Amino acid sequence: MIDDPHFYFWAIPAVLLVGLAKSGFLSGFGAVATPLMAMAVSVPQAAAIMLPLLCLMDITSLQQLWKERDAPLLQLLVPAGLVGIALGTVLFSAVSAPVVSLVVGVLTLLFLLQRLLLKPKPQHHVPSRKWGFAAGVLSGFTSFVAHAGGPPISAYVLPMRLDPIRVTATLAVFFSVVNLAKWVPYAALGLFDARNLWTSLALAPLAPVGVWIGVWLTRRMAAHWFYRVAYLGMALAGGKLLWDGWRAL
Repeated sequence: MIDDPHFYFWAIPAVLLVGLAKSGFLSGFGAVATPLMAMAVSVPQAAAIMLPLLCLMDITSLQQLWKERDAPLLQLLVPAGLVGIALGTVLFSAVSAPVVSLVVGVLTLLFLLQRLLLKPKPQHHVPSRKWGFAAGVLSGFTSFVAHAGGPPISAYVLPMRLDPIRVTATLAVFFSVVNLAKWVPYAALGLFDARNLWTSLALAPLAPVGVWIGVWLTRRMAAHWFYRVAYLGMALAGGKLLWDGWRAL
């Protein structure tokens, strides 16, 4: 198990932050969790430590949110996310994490710029299914490489202006499938070892805490505040990913 206090200085807030993001309360902020943990360890090691924790959070999310998912939307997004996982497996050694961070950061900030400059779409507007599939693939791919799948999928789902708890539930189911699909490829790539798994176990008690708090807050938050916080999270995540990618190149 990692026993360096410097690692836990970054890891503990990272785990709590991604738990809040899983709940939908701080949607978008979860993309910065792995970069935060990577302040003390390598990005692949941070991703390997985070994966078991993400799956624990997924179980907590599904217990509370399963009934409120958008099933038709998931029929589009889940297969796309699995295609992204397959691409991530094939390209893992060829594409560096800084490049992925840079690309996701740029795309996230461009999406937010487009939202600021263009007239908002009517409530419950459904964007193109082709764009939805592309967003799902990109989300699966970036989730595989750096657990940064939140901004791409949020860029597709948030403009629909669905009920906040439906957005939260839909993304919870999507990432539950995506995270489960990572286990075999991560093991095949040698990312799991005893040290990483024991470190995940040490952090495990924190995994559901952020989810519980975030779901409680999401159920009580006005829709307009939910979307403001979500877009703020995407802006901060996009900026952080852009900075990390640019600095590492």
